[in-house]
Amino acid sequence: MTDADRVIRRNGDGIPVLGYLEGEREGRPWADLLEVLDDSLDAARAAELVRAELPGWVVSGTPELGQQLLERGARKLRHAHTFRRDLRADPPPADWAGAPLREGLRAVPCDRAPEDLLEPWRAAFDPAHVDHFAGDDAQALAERIGPLLAGQAIGPVLPSSLLAVDAEDRVVGAAVLTDRDGLPWVAEVFRHPQRGYRGLGADLLRRAVADAADRGLADVHLVVSEGNPARRVYEALGFLLTETSLTVVVPDAA
Repeated sequence: MTDADRVIRRNGDGIPVLGYLEGEREGRPWADLLEVLDDSLDAARAAELVRAELPGWVVSGTPELGQQLLERGARKLRHAHTFRRDLRADPPPADWAGAPLREGLRAVPCDRAPEDLLEPWRAAFDPAHVDHFAGDDAQALAERIGPLLAGQAIGPVLPSSLLAVDAEDRVVGAAVLTDRDGLPWVAEVFRHPQRGYRGLGADLLRRAVADAADRGLADVHLVVSEGNPARRVYEALGFLLTETSLTVVVPDAA
């Protein structure tokens, strides 16, 4: 999306007060990258404006605005950090491309059925993980893994994506890159922790990033939730923080 896609809401005098990208999340209308355009409002008054203008919406904006909305009854969905790796100014090291995976694992294209990824994905995001999905396996396939692989959740899966499989051809890890409105996006990186393979996620991401660079992509983006230890891995691989946001569900109108 571009600035031309932004929705601008105006007050009764025709003055712009809110700007955002409109989408859908959690079955609700979603105001992503929300900006309060009235500079005269402090965070508290800005939150009141959002409550009045967008009741029942999912809103992604600054942590300050999100915190004010939480204090006014909003429900937290995600506190997240966006990162970017520049593939032209900082090309990946040559040894990232095609490096063998550890412990006899093989890298294969990301072309398996959603059911093949379910077990390692579930194990990676167990109930103690900040990004745990609380729904059952059928919901996980229908709402998360299936739409992701079909290109319906974020965008088409890019050919730089890859899976790790063991000697029995079972999927034990993945790095899934997608096209998010023209931006190469790391949608998922995970490994099956109960089977070991420490460092496999970083290995897969190195190969995927190197392949993206070889294909001429300028950069790669990702989002990591606050409290996810994977953030240290991303930073070690050259991803730099670009923004932080808090996503909440605004209370419905009284």
